Amino acid sequence: MSDTDVLVVRLYLHEANSQMEELLKYLHDDQKVRGVTVFRGITGFGVSGEYHSSKLIDMSLDLPVVIEFFDELEKTKSIIEELNNRIKPGHIIYWPAKINM
Repeated sequence: MSDTDVLVVRLYLHEANSQMEELLKYLHDDQKVRGVTVFRGITGFGVSGEYHSSKLIDMSLDLPVVIEFFDELEKTKSIIEELNNRIKPGHIIYWPAKINM
């Protein structure tokens, strides 16, 4: 078994922002990244300090959403460059990782 270096990328969005489908299409169809997961948060806030929260009574459609993906270093670096044109600054984080092959 060997390890492969990858870059894990996390995008912070919210449901009210219609970017999610467009970004997933870009990652899946155009870039064919190795793996993508979308997490839907129950509560969160950003720079504005405004809480986005879900309650049983209130089925909010403006909850936090995190899109996380990984792939080889060079490929992900070029994807991040493109995402910087599509997503507000401060909403993309990334870090190196290893996957077992």
